This record gives sequence, C-alpha cells and structure tokens, in this order.
Amino acid sequence: MNDVTEKSLSDLGFKLEFSNAYTEVYINSKQGIISCVITVDYVPIRFFIETFNQISNVARSSKYRKFIFDKRNLRTFHQPSMEWYFLEWKTEMVEYGLTQHRKLLPDLQWFVKAVELARRPLLEKMPESLSQQLDIRYCDTLEQAVAE
Repeated sequence: MNDVTEKSLSDLGFKLEFSNAYTEVYINSKQGIISCVITVDYVPIRFFIETFNQISNVARSSKYRKFIFDKRNLRTFHQPSMEWYFLEWKTEMVEYGLTQHRKLLPDLQWFVKAVELARRPLLEKMPESLSQQLDIRYCDTLEQAVAE
C-alpha cells in the first residue's frame, strides 16, 4: 500500500485491524466503517474468502454500518470471487447491519466494464428484499466513500 493512501486512512480516523499478503483491513469505530484495501493485483479465491470471513468476525459486533472495498490495485477481474462476495458475503453482512457498501475500482475501463456486466446477473439472483436493504455506490476517492 502506498504511503499516501495509508496516511489518508489514518487521517480519516482508521486503524489497521489486520493484514495479510493480499489485503489490509482498517476500522473506524467512531464512524462505524470497515475498509478493506486490496494491496496486490490478484487475490486467489481461497485467500479472498478467508479475508472476508475475518471481516465477518469484525462485522458481527453490529457496530459497523459501512464497508469500503478499495479494489484500485486489482488488475485481474475474478468472477467467482465477485459472485461469492456479492451473493453470500453481502447477505451475511445485512444480518449484522453492514448495509452501506462503497467501492473504489481501478482506473481501468475494461475492469469497470467487467464489473458492470457481471453485476447485472448477480442483482437478478439476489432476492429483491435483500437488494433493497443494500446501499451500494461506486466512488472515486476514499474521502468520497467515507462521506457518502
């Protein structure tokens, strides 16, 4: 992770909760926000799921309302990871009150297009009652993700 982003998270009141070879997970208890920063260009699905299961443990406290997923370092779009994250993990998060999801995507048009194309069928698979509880937005900056 670069120093500018790390400093920005720190400046915004976040503290590092845990990290591994692929991600850094920060929390801001005061604002009720969990932030996951992908630090590499690709995360194997096994480690992706392990990381998000650890995030689930943090979210179980029900004191977090917002999740910021910073995927700006990714250079590989992995559909099975996205499906699991979107349909299984987000469903669990609603149970804990973590319903606001903010996403930061890489500045790569093909990646943004892949997310857009993959998202439509996933929304159709998700029960409407669940999708209505989620507030999902794409943001350009960390500051915007925290503020919205």
